[in-house]
Amino acid sequence: MFGWIVLALVGGAALYGVALYNGLVAGRNQVGNGWKQIDVQLKRRYDLIPNLVEVAKDYMSYEQETLKQVVEARTMAMAARGPAQASVAEAQLSGVLGKFFALAESYPDLKANQTVTNLMEELTSTENKIAFARQHYNDSVMAQNNRVEQFPSVLLARAFAFGPHDYFTIPESEIQPVKVDLR
Repeated sequence: MFGWIVLALVGGAALYGVALYNGLVAGRNQVGNGWKQIDVQLKRRYDLIPNLVEVAKDYMSYEQETLKQVVEARTMAMAARGPAQASVAEAQLSGVLGKFFALAESYPDLKANQTVTNLMEELTSTENKIAFARQHYNDSVMAQNNRVEQFPSVLLARAFAFGPHDYFTIPESEIQPVKVDLR
């Protein structure tokens, strides 16, 4: 009788361990999926930017430095790997794009161009999708980091090298408000 009780306890503990491990794996996969969703939207954004810059070149002849900054920021963002690097690079790209949008407002011919209008609308829509994907990713990271740090799953997490994940955030030092002069 005692043997059956011990066997049931060991079996129950093993099943519980398997369930904890599977939860950790599912969480890691959820975080990975969240990052891929961000990546898809970032690639869409990267594809739109050269088209917008190319169309704007002719209209914004005096703003070549801004256009150059947009292209350089895009290149840096494309080269970023992982949430930590991408956070910094994306913040820089967003800042330069904000400056570009603000400057574009002072060019009536550019604003009237249907291609530019369509590209800017697509880019704005993509920015919104990036924000939603980032929120989903960060929610997944929080849930997984909770699993990895809470007892008793922390024991399995350490044993099987499940570590915490980085959030996709914009560093405070990179947040710069766009200044618009309407004079």
